[in-house]
Amino acid sequence: MDTFKDYYQKEVQKKIKDALKLNNYLAVPKIIKVVLNVGAGEAVTNKNVLEKIQEQMSWIAGQKPVITKARQSISAFKIRKGLSIGVKVTLRGKKMYAFVEKLVKIIIPRIRDFRGINDHSIDQSGNLNLGFTEQTIFPEVEFDKVDRLRGLQVTLVTNAGSFDRGRCLFEKLGIPFKKQAVNQEKAISQKK
Repeated sequence: MDTFKDYYQKEVQKKIKDALKLNNYLAVPKIIKVVLNVGAGEAVTNKNVLEKIQEQMSWIAGQKPVITKARQSISAFKIRKGLSIGVKVTLRGKKMYAFVEKLVKIIIPRIRDFRGINDHSIDQSGNLNLGFTEQTIFPEVEFDKVDRLRGLQVTLVTNAGSFDRGRCLFEKLGIPFKKQAVNQEKAISQKK
């Protein structure tokens, strides 16, 4: 296989179609975009923080991120409407598939004490939300150039439309979920 997109189109789509008992390949759920987000509350006091985060995010994503602004004022956090407080980048197309491949094959296996992703990470629309506690888990980030460890949120947006279809998509892509959830479902079905 040349790319992860080819792998998805030639192998994963067929597996999902069979698992969900769909008649048409156009009905098979797919990933539409990947959104990476870093919130920086410290940007209220230090304006240079966003530039450093933006640089690190560009290493991870392979494209320049945008600075996000506060939608409303929150006096408890000293945030005013329109104040720059975060950085995000949206990946589509080839970069999206390259990032998903890197996520499945490199990043998730590097997580310390990893036992699988919780089912609650998938929302009712079939989108997967992952939170990473530090950006150094990504191989592009050089540890010497990191000023501070920051969290990072990754959202894989799909057109699945439901939890079950989204979970099927992510399982077939190779994202590992916790085993206990599957065992609990079997135990519940056996009791009935």
